Amino acid sequence: MFRKFSLAVLAVALLGFTQTASADSVTFTGSSGSLSASVVFTTGPGGTLTVQLTNTGGDTLVPVDVLTAVFFNIAGVGTLTPTSAMLGPGSSVIFGTGGNCIATPASLCAGPNVGGEWAYGAGLSGAPGGASRGISSTGVNLFGSGNFGGANLGGPGSGAVDGLQYGIVSLNDNSATGNAPVTGGNALIRGSVIFTLTGLPANYLLANNVTGVVFQYGTSLTEPSYGGSCTSGCTPVPEPGTLALFGTGMVGLAGMIRRCFVA
Repeated sequence: MFRKFSLAVLAVALLGFTQTASADSVTFTGSSGSLSASVVFTTGPGGTLTVQLTNTGGDTLVPVDVLTAVFFNIAGVGTLTPTSAMLGPGSSVIFGTGGNCIATPASLCAGPNVGGEWAYGAGLSGAPGGASRGISSTGVNLFGSGNFGGANLGGPGSGAVDGLQYGIVSLNDNSATGNAPVTGGNALIRGSVIFTLTGLPANYLLANNVTGVVFQYGTSLTEPSYGGSCTSGCTPVPEPGTLALFGTGMVGLAGMIRRCFVA
């Protein structure tokens, strides 16, 4: 009986181990009052990093309900190069062909490429929580021009990220409500944006290396912001050598089970 129990415990432990070996992705969520947001960091082939930023709150009624930036630290990483910013699944641009659309043709203002309206910055000084990096659709005296590729969609003509345009409102937003300049005054993204950057080291592990996540709203650092907590993928995935050890353990487990049944 004890032998069978030990085998069962070992099997459960090894199965749990395989779960930690899944794709390397970490999720941070946060909320403050009626505001809530999430950000998912995921590694990809060729040293890519994707960052999906989502407004998970309710109806956007005033400018400070618009999610405009995420700040973070990422340890052991040098230069990251922003390459694209695309609407997330099920997301859309509202008021995208209104009066502040400056792209030609105007259909570009509806996305899905919104990279000209978002900027990545590193080596930041004065960011919330002391974060060194961030992604933003508004300047807050930390970001310059859109640098994720794509056309300048909503002004200003210089290409600088500025104002509320192309900030993120929730999928729960009612575009018929809200105070100007939210309703109809600016092109806004309902849902999420997926940002892609390159430059991660080979075999980079995100867990425990992404810290200091802060969600920022509005167009000033004096407007609402709050920290995010890791809610998924917080435990590091195994190194390749550990995976080899796991494979050896599985072979041993199979042999033990076979001997147990033969006995």
